[in-house]
Amino acid sequence: MSSILAPSQPAAHVPIAKQPITALKNLCEAYDYPQPVSFSRGLRLDIKGVTILMISGTASIDEHGKTIHLGDFSAQTWRTYQNITALLEAEGASWKDVVRTTCYLRDIERDYVAFNEIRTEFFRRQELAPLPASTGIQAILCRPDLLIEMECMAIFESPESK
Repeated sequence: MSSILAPSQPAAHVPIAKQPITALKNLCEAYDYPQPVSFSRGLRLDIKGVTILMISGTASIDEHGKTIHLGDFSAQTWRTYQNITALLEAEGASWKDVVRTTCYLRDIERDYVAFNEIRTEFFRRQELAPLPASTGIQAILCRPDLLIEMECMAIFESPESK
C-alpha cells in the first residue's frame, strides 16, 4: 500500500543532443551582431534515426548582419528563401524535407497577395508535393526595415540510419 501512496521517482532524463545550424556565406550569426542577439540560426536534433531541423526566424539579412533590399517586399522574400535554403543545405537537407513554415509579414493586408505568388513560384521550382503546412501572421518584426520573416521545420531520415 505504501508504494501506491509514495511519490514516484522521475525517470532518468537523457537530454537530446543539439547542434547549431549555420550558413555563414549567406548570413552571420545573430550573436555576432554589434548588439548581440541571443539565439541560434537553427538547431539540428538527431533522434533515433530521424533528423529534425528547426530554423529560427530568418529574413533578408546578408553575411554581415545587415538588412538588404530595403523597402522591396519581393526582393526581401526571395532573399529570405535563399537564406533558409542555405541553412537547410548546410545540414544536407532541402525544401523537400520541410514540413512546416511560419511566415511573419509586417503588413499582411498589403503584402499577402505578393507573398503568396512568390511562395507558390518558389515551391513550384522546388517541385514540392505535398506542400508544407504553413501559417501566415501579421507581426511587428525585430527590425523596422524588415517586411518579412520566416521560420521552418524540416524532418528527414538521418543518413547514419540508412
